[in-house]
Amino acid sequence: MTNRMGLAAAALAAALALAGCSKTVDQRGNLPTDDKLAEVQTGVSTKDDVTRLLGTPSSTGTFDEKTWYYISKRTEQFAFLTPELLDQQVVAITFDENGTVTDVKRHGMDDRREVTPVARTTPAAGKELSFIEQLIGNVGKFNGGNAGSPGGGSTSLPGQVPGGY
Repeated sequence: MTNRMGLAAAALAAALALAGCSKTVDQRGNLPTDDKLAEVQTGVSTKDDVTRLLGTPSSTGTFDEKTWYYISKRTEQFAFLTPELLDQQVVAITFDENGTVTDVKRHGMDDRREVTPVARTTPAAGKELSFIEQLIGNVGKFNGGNAGSPGGGSTSLPGQVPGGY
């Protein structure tokens, strides 16, 4: 009986381990459907119309808010491995000064480009001190006589004579 229970527990543990290694597909972002995009008309639709039809954008232009971006990405991941990009879509909607749509563009997987971030840091003002310079610089900054501590310092308030009332 105990042999069967041990075998059942091992089979259950193996099934749980295998279930944890299954592929997961993750969909992120807001990608409008083709039907909704067809309702956005250049020269006619306004920002309010686009918000009503498509919802709020995923992002807006960095230097001006005349371009709205609806970004969607679908990835697949197996266990703990790096996710694989299955699909990526970006819809860019550009507005004029009056808030009327001037252009609608869809960018897909073929339009993407790899971007390599620059690994630079901005130097901070001041001097970097070594460990030894930090130790030597702290010599004499701390004394043993703190006010109110046992065995050192004065317990009188400013303007009072020590030991006086």
